[in-house]
Amino acid sequence: MEDRRFSCQFCNKKFKVNAKLKTHIRIHTGEKPFSCNTCHKSFSEKGGLNKHILLHTGEKPHSCDVCQKSFSMKGDLDKHKLIHTGEKLFSCDICQKSFSHKGDLNKHKLLHSENRFLHSCNIRHKKFHKKSKLNIHFRTHTGEKPFSCNICQKSFVEKGKLSKHMLIHTGEKPYLCVNRSSDTNQA
Repeated sequence: MEDRRFSCQFCNKKFKVNAKLKTHIRIHTGEKPFSCNTCHKSFSEKGGLNKHILLHTGEKPHSCDVCQKSFSMKGDLDKHKLIHTGEKLFSCDICQKSFSHKGDLNKHKLLHSENRFLHSCNIRHKKFHKKSKLNIHFRTHTGEKPFSCNICQKSFVEKGKLSKHMLIHTGEKPYLCVNRSSDTNQA
C-alpha cells in the first residue's frame, strides 16, 4: 500500500493529511483567517484564536494543585509546576548551569556567545542582546509610554512596570517576605 503524502509547494514539507498541509501553507502565505471579535487580532489557526480569547475573558481553567495559582493555558501551568518540584531539565553545555525552562537556557547561552549584543541603539550606541530590550530603551529617546493605567492614566515604558503600579490600586501584595514572622503584623 502506497503512503500518500501531501507536499508543501514552498518548502516541500510532507503531510499525511491534506488539511494539515493547508494549515501549514498559511505560514508561507501569511493568511490568518481567524479573527478575534474583541480586538480584531488575526490567527492562522482556530486553536490560536481560542487560546487568545481567554485573555479577554480572563478565564483560567488550569489550576496548580500546590499553590492554587490559575492559568489560561495548560502549558503555562506545566511550566509553573517546575517551581514547586525544583526540576531543572536543561543544562548549559559550557558552564553546566541548569534551568527549569528551555527558553531560560537559550537566554543564558547568549552570555557565552561573542555575538550576544546583536542589537544596538543608533543614538547612544548602547548594545542589547534582545531586540525587545532595544525597543524599550529606544522609548527613552522618543518619550513613548504605551502602557497606561486605566484608573489614574499614569503611563509606563514597560508592561511590567504598569503591572507593578496596578498593585497600588488593587492593594494586592503578591510578594511574601521570607524574614517576616507569620504572627507579626510588621511591614
